[in-house]
Amino acid sequence: MKTNKGVFITFEGCEGCGKTTQIGLLSERLQKANKQILVTREPGGTTVGEMVRNILIGSGDISKMCPETELLLFAACRAQLVREVLIPELKKGKFILCDRFLDSTTVYQGIARQLAQGPVKAINDFAVGNLMPDLTIVLDIPSEESRLRVQRRVNSVPDRIERESIDFYAAVREGYLYLAKELPERLVLIDGSKDVNEVSQAVWEAVETRFFK
Repeated sequence: MKTNKGVFITFEGCEGCGKTTQIGLLSERLQKANKQILVTREPGGTTVGEMVRNILIGSGDISKMCPETELLLFAACRAQLVREVLIPELKKGKFILCDRFLDSTTVYQGIARQLAQGPVKAINDFAVGNLMPDLTIVLDIPSEESRLRVQRRVNSVPDRIERESIDFYAAVREGYLYLAKELPERLVLIDGSKDVNEVSQAVWEAVETRFFK
């Protein structure tokens, strides 16, 4: 049951799938519809979260970080974001667009890192409390294309996650496909390999169907 006045939309997908672009385009359409918008991201979105983000995906040598530590750091960022930003802003009636949320942990740490499902779910649940997205857009692209897009980015050095092997990329994609199949009431799978405007229209149709009709 929806317990807040606002709308919470999250974007998920492999590296380079186009989340940032599509969040920007959706934000513009929502603003034209006279909605109050807040765009945020994970990890990050708060002072604490941005500090932890620098640890998780910064340029420093943290090659020895174990998957359990990674899981807990992501959860710490999320717990802070939920309580400091998401809940208060949703109570104000805002549309919140978030670049990644708890599904990223389920996929990246739980599936791709092969951590046990039980602890991952328990930690996720503890971090988010009762807050769940009203809609999650999953932008799907082949793992090979995902890696190529990261490599082709201009003026951007791949972060720790982006430098993972093609097998890791493939596991992440399969994880999202699995979640989209298991949770169709919340997750909408969209082909992110299509033209940017086509993807944007598909995203808008998913949003419009749920919140404007």
